[in-house]
Amino acid sequence: MKRRGLENPAYSGYNRIIRNGKGDGRMKVTYFGTTMLLFDDGKEQVLFDCHVTRPSIRTCLQGKLATDAAVAERVIREFGIDRLQGIFISHSHHDHVLDAPYFAVRCRADVYGSPSALNVARGGGVPEERLHSFADSMEYRLGEFHVSVLSSIHSTPHWYNNDLGLTIDAPLTQPARKSEFKEGGSFDFLVSHGGKNFLIRPSYNYLEGQLDNIRADVLFLGIAGLSKDTEARREKFFAETVDKVRPEVVVPVHWDHFFAPLYGDVKGMPSKFENTGRSMHLLAERCARSGVHCVVQLPLTSMAF
Repeated sequence: MKRRGLENPAYSGYNRIIRNGKGDGRMKVTYFGTTMLLFDDGKEQVLFDCHVTRPSIRTCLQGKLATDAAVAERVIREFGIDRLQGIFISHSHHDHVLDAPYFAVRCRADVYGSPSALNVARGGGVPEERLHSFADSMEYRLGEFHVSVLSSIHSTPHWYNNDLGLTIDAPLTQPARKSEFKEGGSFDFLVSHGGKNFLIRPSYNYLEGQLDNIRADVLFLGIAGLSKDTEARREKFFAETVDKVRPEVVVPVHWDHFFAPLYGDVKGMPSKFENTGRSMHLLAERCARSGVHCVVQLPLTSMAF
């Protein structure tokens, strides 16, 4: 499938896009936009965040949100999601958790998340025995995947998501209003498999010292908010993420227009929220200064690591 819209820069020798759906024994990672990533080692699959419905801004402001089953089924079919073991949720805003209940029930997968995220899953009919709370454990093994959950911080709130620290305290049944998807706490994920480490940092923010002892080969780095931040905060963000983790490659996430359909032209976020082109430039420039590859992965594409 040819994706139209933002141009994709050249891939380094460390990574390559997969055009035949096979990872040649390496880890295959498929990006579905926002912060949704599917890891596939050829035997098991693990999903991080789950958002394919992508309701419009108007629906988010004036209507109610529910999974678009047709889009979800298309994604499951086209990307062969038939060995899904678990879905890890970074926080319980709609653009991270909305479609997790559907995927979990349809694919018979477990859900791992905060108590708030699990209440979204409960509302969607996920059986209790398949729910795993970060309040009980921060370390999980799924096949050959080892996932460490790291307490983290959401990006700076604005009028449209100013609910940080608020929780979902009862099962949330869809359709539901966007405002009902409270943040519920934010988390990062360190994925270890086959001698390689992948760090997923979904939100643009930092906790000083959080990553002092974390090393990863690949860093999936949320950049929503990067372009409109101050230079001083941007530099501190990079110092506490890229410089601490020292990855070989950084892949930006949370940069695309997640209010637009998944199966459409690739767009950056609306200018009222973000200047995506400037964010990409700032990230690429900083990675180059640090000697780190920066690779932009388009939605609905897979790469092997």
